[in-house]
Amino acid sequence: MAVNVTSEIGKVEGVIVHTPGSEVENMTPQNAERALYSDILNLSVAGREYSSFKNILTKFTKVYEVTELLSEIAKNEEAKTSIINNICKNENILDLKTQLLELSSEKLAKVLIEGLPLVQDNLTKYLSEERYSLQPLHNFFFTRDASMTIRKKVLIAMMSSKVRERESIIMEAIFNYHPELKTETVNPLRSKFYNDKITIEGGDVLVPREDILLIGVGARTTSQGVDFILERIKEQGERRHIIIQELPLKPESFIHLDMVFTFLDQDQCMIYEPVIKNRHDFHTIHITVDNGKVESITEQRDILEALGKLGMELNPVYCGGHGDIWTQEREQWHSGANLFALAPGQVIGYGRNERTIAELNNNGYDVLNSEDIFDGKILLDDYKKFVITLPGSELARGGGGCRCMTMPVNRQEVDW
Repeated sequence: MAVNVTSEIGKVEGVIVHTPGSEVENMTPQNAERALYSDILNLSVAGREYSSFKNILTKFTKVYEVTELLSEIAKNEEAKTSIINNICKNENILDLKTQLLELSSEKLAKVLIEGLPLVQDNLTKYLSEERYSLQPLHNFFFTRDASMTIRKKVLIAMMSSKVRERESIIMEAIFNYHPELKTETVNPLRSKFYNDKITIEGGDVLVPREDILLIGVGARTTSQGVDFILERIKEQGERRHIIIQELPLKPESFIHLDMVFTFLDQDQCMIYEPVIKNRHDFHTIHITVDNGKVESITEQRDILEALGKLGMELNPVYCGGHGDIWTQEREQWHSGANLFALAPGQVIGYGRNERTIAELNNNGYDVLNSEDIFDGKILLDDYKKFVITLPGSELARGGGGCRCMTMPVNRQEVDW
């Protein structure tokens, strides 16, 4: 599959996901904060909900599982050695290198995600309060963050928290070594434009159109991260537009731009109004790059105005509905704005956000329950524009929605 994404809404042809496993369950109140969670998930419930999510995806597109991709590349000795070397060096666990190299490809893939329990074979380990010598990747089912498909290349994320850096290492290895994914990776760590203040995560990077990038700057992505992308564009000498949206640092539900803004159709988007429409508190900046130079940097009223000036006139649909700020806050907290477009005007999100779903319905979207689709009560071919509602009572507590849980590798071109 040739990797290529030039929009947020083109019909998805391939997507990478990770079904949550024991790494999600192996948390306690003491380590949840370190794992970047505000709560502890019930894996049995989250697993059932995720199964519904994945089953919907498989009706629309080719679905790749991280664990399977990782296991397949680990059969390549060069790939296996490279990924183990990178992880052991990055996490200062060189003493585990030999043990990891001896694992089968399937076992290695499992361990690199679910963690390696600590063996108490000396005094230091016996006295340690740690349970793992290789920590589980609690957040990896949010596959969006560790890498970003931008046109025909994949940008490897510079994660803001060290506990997630292994996710980026794994995704880079998958794209570099898996024979089914044809692309070139770009890693800031290995770039002449690198500096240690760069952080970029996939939840902050949206691709509205082939010539436009929309990037959030806040708790997870820095201005230096945007500048890295800017320097790459300048080097390529192309005319491109970067729209930057400043995000609040609190509460934690604002960690990424896609928690307050996602695309639905060629002329519609989902917004969390208090952030996106509040021009006084959070800057929106438009940078135009052409022929290797920054042509202009201007401040805009909001994302909608900035995109409108580039010929993308968007009608907003409001997360949590109109008027009641408490409802808006509640539904944004549970990823009401974090929808994933399967195709233009065909989106998927959590059914628990009832006011948001009602707003979509008022804006022309038929509301389809995922269970009715599985039971054959609803035939998708009978509908053109719709939102599929998923059970999300437990998944939403992890701090992300359907866009967070998907990393598209290919979308069809959109006829603008």
